[in-house]
Amino acid sequence: DEDHGSFKFGMILVGPRDDKGWSQAHYEGGEYIEEIAGAEMIVADMINPADSPNLTVDQVASDMIDEGAQLIFATSDDMKDGILAAAEKFPDVPMIWASGDSAWTDGKAYREDLSNLGNIMGKMEYGKMIAGCAAALKTKTGKISFLGPLINDETRRLTNAAYLGAKHCYEGEAELEFEVVWIGFWFHIPGVTSDPTQVANEFFDGGSDVIISHIDTPEALVVTGQRAAEGEDVYVVGYDYEASCDTAPEVCLGVPYFNWGPEYLNAAMKAGHGEFESEFVWSGPNWDDMNGKDSSTIGWNTGDGLTADEVSKLDSFISKLSSEEINLFTGPLNFQDGSEFLADGEEASDFQIWYTSQLLEGMTGDSE
Repeated sequence: DEDHGSFKFGMILVGPRDDKGWSQAHYEGGEYIEEIAGAEMIVADMINPADSPNLTVDQVASDMIDEGAQLIFATSDDMKDGILAAAEKFPDVPMIWASGDSAWTDGKAYREDLSNLGNIMGKMEYGKMIAGCAAALKTKTGKISFLGPLINDETRRLTNAAYLGAKHCYEGEAELEFEVVWIGFWFHIPGVTSDPTQVANEFFDGGSDVIISHIDTPEALVVTGQRAAEGEDVYVVGYDYEASCDTAPEVCLGVPYFNWGPEYLNAAMKAGHGEFESEFVWSGPNWDDMNGKDSSTIGWNTGDGLTADEVSKLDSFISKLSSEEINLFTGPLNFQDGSEFLADGEEASDFQIWYTSQLLEGMTGDSE
């Protein structure tokens, strides 16, 4: 039984460790392991083709293992090929591919041969439903814009969840408009993606008064703060990182965020005791304590942009989600092209939600 003090693990991040978003949330999940288990984290950040064109994920993992890492976390959908290659190359080293589906026995991409590779993801669908509800309670124009990254099953399903939350909570007179624009990656890469700052400004120029951010970085919050300072009545919902609202506190309606610490610690403890198993973990909020640092994978921090009345309506929505009084992934629901997603009264399975092929009818934006 190894001394916990000697346990080392590697954390591979797609963006910078201080991006105020996705990568920082993973980094802080690693810090949580260090704090609770007295372990040591080896970090490699900005591991993506634009920032590190000469580095592959499997090379980075290999270097970390050379440095003594006994567990590797690869923390982006974008790292799929690299972490699969690393898991093949080092069958005795436990690895986690966050947001992946390689360990899901019922999934489309199950790799039974990779018994050293597990997956961890949070059920952010709930967080996005809450985000959509908050946006719908706030909008005066009836037009909500969604700042999306790249298009895949994950981003489609979470965008759909935000729309379902908005549709459920919207009380305005005008018909709800829900517009989605994809920038092309998880964050801005000049010359490769659209510029999220420009896209956010165009949302407001086009009559939207609330933006829901779904990218790794806080451009939507920065722009909303700037426009509000000029006297505009505009608001924003952050993403990924618990302190997201700090960028523009007065106009932030809240943030659904990932708390990777508890599940990451669980994986590290198992790896440290030689009990690691390949498993697919898709965990939701701890509804009794959504912001519980030690227990809830999905959190929601309410922002200062909501009035007391709006907060009360939002809390009521959250409590109905938690009691399962409402399940927004219930038919009748159609996809954008008019084909049926869920028949009347049918509740979506995990498989149907995870592998979402299109945006829903009623949303504007590209499905692929």
